[in-house]
Amino acid sequence: MTGVGTAITPSAILLDSSTVIAMKRFLPSVTSFLLFCLSVPATGADRPHVVLVMADDQGWGDMAYNGHPVIQTPNFDEAAASGIRFDRFYAAAPVCSPTRASVLTGRNPNRLGVYQWGYPIRKEEITIAEVLRENGYTTGHFGKWHLGSVRKDSGSKPGDHGFDRWISAPNFYENGATLSDEGTAVTFEGVESSFIAVNSAVDWMKQALKKDQPVFAVIWFGSPHAPHIAADEDAEHYEGQEEKRKHFYGEITGMDRAYGKLREELDAMGIRDNTILWYCSDNGALKDVGDTGGHRGHKGKVYDGGLLVPSILEWPERFPEHRIVEARGNTFDIFPTLIDALEIDWKAPHQMDGESLLPLFDGGGTRKKPMGFWNTAKRGIGTPSEEWMQELKAAQAKGEDLAPDMRIVAAQKLPQPPESIESLKGHAAWIDGDWKLHCIRGKKSKEPVFELYHLASDPAEERDVAGENAEKVAAMRRQLDEWMDSVVRSLNGEEYGR
Repeated sequence: MTGVGTAITPSAILLDSSTVIAMKRFLPSVTSFLLFCLSVPATGADRPHVVLVMADDQGWGDMAYNGHPVIQTPNFDEAAASGIRFDRFYAAAPVCSPTRASVLTGRNPNRLGVYQWGYPIRKEEITIAEVLRENGYTTGHFGKWHLGSVRKDSGSKPGDHGFDRWISAPNFYENGATLSDEGTAVTFEGVESSFIAVNSAVDWMKQALKKDQPVFAVIWFGSPHAPHIAADEDAEHYEGQEEKRKHFYGEITGMDRAYGKLREELDAMGIRDNTILWYCSDNGALKDVGDTGGHRGHKGKVYDGGLLVPSILEWPERFPEHRIVEARGNTFDIFPTLIDALEIDWKAPHQMDGESLLPLFDGGGTRKKPMGFWNTAKRGIGTPSEEWMQELKAAQAKGEDLAPDMRIVAAQKLPQPPESIESLKGHAAWIDGDWKLHCIRGKKSKEPVFELYHLASDPAEERDVAGENAEKVAAMRRQLDEWMDSVVRSLNGEEYGR
């Protein structure tokens, strides 16, 4: 069976990828049933488990192992010293929702209509959770979602995108937060926010492992997003710091404690050696309190300070020795890397922006594909998580339920009229080797402005050398223009048969 699994009998009907996309668009529930029936998973006993963990607004320099002089991250430090440490790992976007969409799809988020924070993934998209579930994995999402509504009838909740089990928040969440347990509002009184996600995931994994299936868990923290409210035991490490830094640093230490518990629990469950545990953040450092590691810009900017994030991968059975990957990686590489690492026979029916990083783990080298970024001029969609969840909880206490926010429902649809490069504008960039070309289209400007930096000799992007390298700018501009055109075609539904 091409692209989705193995036929259950030699005479079974085969479905090609375009048929699957059409079925997913028009008959999502039927599609899920057929894909389940038509996939024959290998036994789970020896299949690697996969756990993806993501922070919310942790910059590249917000780690002790990356040289921060104050923040205490002993568990992250240990993982970085024993596993695979990425020194130049990029978020696909400088803000949260788009990057999370890139992890799940392996694509630039604008292809999916996830322009900015708060936009949902369209139902037509194929996620890594769906592909792994089709290939025998049981799947779960825990923590921040921010890719649609988490109400029962939303059409954009984790359960609509391949997750069997989910306890999720519409956006970032704080200590003692209320999350959606598959549509039911549940409050985690007195629990530090990162532990809400880790505890929920661990409880689920313990039950899931009783079945003969490998596990795919996505754990997305709500920290260290503002407002910073650290648990007392984490904040006390930073007495003497100004209040906002005390709690910002404390939230990162809270994440570190939760990550340490996760690693210990994987060990206690007997699966740590054969688990791919991959950690990263969703965008670069916060402007006021975060640390970019000396790179230009911050969250919301397409300069490296807004894109470079800490990232660590552990898979002791396959990679027992510490390695450092200096080649550039990206959050949209996670999907194809997992497909490669798990040896799943799956061909993408649409354009992917990511590539497998597995060869870089095995023998060094550099990535093959250039990387495109595009922070459009679109405004984000406000998603006040705790407010929405408390409204849902109050309604459910009365035996009622609430419909999802109509702005999110509307954002799932294809754009009418179709979008264009000019209508989206914004700040795009193209990294090819050590060269990075910026293309900036202001809302009122007629012509784009270009900047060129050589990242190897100028990692802080301080010296614009566009004027000295006209041929390089022209060549990279052609590549960037072709890529942006392809993104707009995807965005407008060309791959869905529009």
